[in-house]
Amino acid sequence: MARIVWGLATSHVPSIGAAHDRGLQEDPDWKPLFDGYKPLQEWMADNTPDVAIVVYNDHANAVGFEIVPTFGIGVGDSFNVTDEGWGVRPVPTPVGKPEFARFLTKEIIDQGFDLTMFNQLEVDHGLTVPMSVYCPEPGEQWPCPIVPILVNVLQYPQPTAARCYELGKAIGKAVEAYPEDLKVAIFGTGGMSHQLAGTRAGFINEEFDRDFLEKIETDPDALAKLTREELIELAGTEGLELIMWLVMRGAIGDSIRRVADTYFVPASNTAAGAAVFERV
Repeated sequence: MARIVWGLATSHVPSIGAAHDRGLQEDPDWKPLFDGYKPLQEWMADNTPDVAIVVYNDHANAVGFEIVPTFGIGVGDSFNVTDEGWGVRPVPTPVGKPEFARFLTKEIIDQGFDLTMFNQLEVDHGLTVPMSVYCPEPGEQWPCPIVPILVNVLQYPQPTAARCYELGKAIGKAVEAYPEDLKVAIFGTGGMSHQLAGTRAGFINEEFDRDFLEKIETDPDALAKLTREELIELAGTEGLELIMWLVMRGAIGDSIRRVADTYFVPASNTAAGAAVFERV
């Protein structure tokens, strides 16, 4: 039986990937962020999974607005990194795990979630930056294959926090139904508070972010009750991405241990947070 063994919640700010690729880890403006990642990375390096499920959103870089699935899943053999306008990031091409992904698709659909299947899928910083947070020096390949799960956070109506939390629970059940013995990690990406446009451009709410970092462990049910409007008011228009953390939280179950966390302001004009939770 497969089992989710740990979860990573992390921001996917594109400037984090750019700073990493440019070797700015010791730059005074970036050092606190990268130093904060180190305890998480050391623990994850000692607990390599057989496969990682990465819950993220595309930013209209590889998946346009012609068709906007509420939830999607990549079932291909690999997922090329897309050029977002300044060249392809110098990171390995993520490798998929098609048999596992297709099994999850069937099990999750049978639980009432209609997933759009991507037989071909390119990925942007929404996925590659969390992979770099997980493993900053992957070499020629990432430590494990991945299954990407996409969530619409760009176009109204986005799924609710409650729906994302329930999707996570469905993913957890689907993983445990898989007959092969696999150790699975799940990433919930995006956020924290930020707004990129409009009269509140540059908005960051540190009090809300720190409360979210606490409650994602201790009271996810309270976070799942937040409406779209409340999330946008509290975390900014792009802070709505935090619903993807709830997918991760729903998947790993009730009994967890916080391994480490970090919080940094600002990564560009964005609050950046990360936390690793071990299932116990």
